[in-house]
Amino acid sequence: MSREASHLTPLESRKRLLIAESELNRAELFAEWRTMTHGAGSLLRRAKTVGRWTSAAALLVVGVAGLRRGPRASGVKSGRFPRILNGARLASAIWLAFRARDERRA
Repeated sequence: MSREASHLTPLESRKRLLIAESELNRAELFAEWRTMTHGAGSLLRRAKTVGRWTSAAALLVVGVAGLRRGPRASGVKSGRFPRILNGARLASAIWLAFRARDERRA
């Protein structure tokens, strides 16, 4: 022990121990905060990915439902041309959705 440490009163030594403990607690809190923010960021990235896939799947389901319509109420069946147009509309919407997603990433 140094001379200075041997001349400390019990109150001063307790104060130094509390300060050291406080520094350790502060460092531990910082490490826990960093771990928590990393986990929250990871969760957010996963949620965004799920959202993108859900959006694309919903668009696909709507497009397929549009292509698979049954006969009209008047009983007249639609030809192939309107189905081709619906398919092109669907492909265009999907293309634009994925293109917009890639532009947001850049």
